[in-house]
Amino acid sequence: MPVINSIINWVNFKRIYQIDLFKKHPHEVQREVLFNLLDMASNTEFGLKYNFKSIHSESEFAERIPIQTYDNIKPTVERMMLGEKNLLWPGETKWFAKSSGTTNEKSKFIPVSKDSLEDIHLRGGRDVLAIYLKNYPDSGILSGKSLTLGGSHRVNNYNNNCYYGDLSAIIIENIPFWTDFYRTPSTEISLIEEFEEKLDKIIQYSLDENVTSFAGVPSWYLVLLKKVLEVTGKNNILEVWPNLEVFTHGGVNFEPYREQYEKLIPGKQMRYMETYNASEGFFGIQDEPDKKDMLLILDYGIYYEFIPMDEFWSGSMKTILLQDVEPGKNYAMVISTNGGLWRYLIGDTIRFTTKYPFKFLISGRTKHFINAFGEEVIIDNAEKAFKIACQRTNAVILEYTGGPIYMKDNQKGAHEWIIEFEKEPDDLDHFIQIFDGALKTINSDYEAKRHKNLSLELPHVVIAKKDLFYEWMRNRGKIGGQNKIPRLANDRQYLDPLIELNKLT
Repeated sequence: MPVINSIINWVNFKRIYQIDLFKKHPHEVQREVLFNLLDMASNTEFGLKYNFKSIHSESEFAERIPIQTYDNIKPTVERMMLGEKNLLWPGETKWFAKSSGTTNEKSKFIPVSKDSLEDIHLRGGRDVLAIYLKNYPDSGILSGKSLTLGGSHRVNNYNNNCYYGDLSAIIIENIPFWTDFYRTPSTEISLIEEFEEKLDKIIQYSLDENVTSFAGVPSWYLVLLKKVLEVTGKNNILEVWPNLEVFTHGGVNFEPYREQYEKLIPGKQMRYMETYNASEGFFGIQDEPDKKDMLLILDYGIYYEFIPMDEFWSGSMKTILLQDVEPGKNYAMVISTNGGLWRYLIGDTIRFTTKYPFKFLISGRTKHFINAFGEEVIIDNAEKAFKIACQRTNAVILEYTGGPIYMKDNQKGAHEWIIEFEKEPDDLDHFIQIFDGALKTINSDYEAKRHKNLSLELPHVVIAKKDLFYEWMRNRGKIGGQNKIPRLANDRQYLDPLIELNKLT
């Protein structure tokens, strides 16, 4: 074990130097990434179709290759899953991440090449450790184990040479053997597909371990930690795992969950570190503990382009380069990767906070918004407004979803929200008034539509019964893993089923 720790510390030191390098030379590094990708894929079917060898500039790359969505690449992915080689990326792709995105009910299978598995996904995990130990050199994280709550879909055979599952399951299947010294429970338990069974097994086999960290989606770990207290009868998680010191989280905004975590894990020893990783790639890491933004990682084999959201709303797909982004503006992210994704619209939106180094916050989804009346409300707007409303009414929100109420003959439009509270507000009407006022302050388009109730009435709020969202997600087969509760929709596809389920006793 001491030998492994020494090797880890040496690798971490070397990697921090590389990170400092791309901070200083971001554009040169991104240009190098692009032309490495083009060179490696030049003889693939896609590379030959668009004549990668003749592309000599970033602008030529953007002009020649159209923006891709999953629907565009799906036929090619299906051929790859049947064993065809050299289509989007050189060689045969054996791993496919079953995406649990909420924009579509159907499954998406994101190709994970050998290169992207090693140079993006596994490297991202190593970088999290490197940055954490740089910030906390006296950490005891390596003296214990990381609690692993694996994906909801374990790795399955598609054919003899191809496998699919949650990205977390694919990573667990491919991490080096020596990581078993630092992980609990076993791989077999982590990959149990039935979520409730997995929770029981994790608790059974991990209560006596020295757990120093865990990583994953806040909503699902919250379920696990509450069950740990229920089983043990302890008052807080530090009575179970006294050396716990860090939760590396991602997938959803952590702020709505922070107060609950601070109650479950009291004390100043606990730290929280955000990451931005998805089936398509690992994009960012919170590298400064006292700041909430994340460092955009530029040397993983991911080339970035961005579409300003004010242009995206109007139907434009014209991208800009990293050097042209402006802090404070929202952008849709377009990526090209060594997994074979080319100018792929990932569906997330980000807002840069600084340039040199390039740091950002996740602001929402390109398809998760409410714009039924021209108000252009995004997830980031709602999160901030709810935070203000909760602070002023002593409320705590567990989960929520929002959508439009359409105009009718004698009824104006409105937004409707179904909210599951951990602690209900002192006065629901007051909560709604504050939320509405905060949203007006944050979003001028919303304010204009709410002016004198001309287009939009005051928001409507439905209080959800306990565990409604968990029950709804379970009914949809989306429990655990990287599954996320959809926060906003420009229709009532989520609201109506939730409200109906809420009426049932």
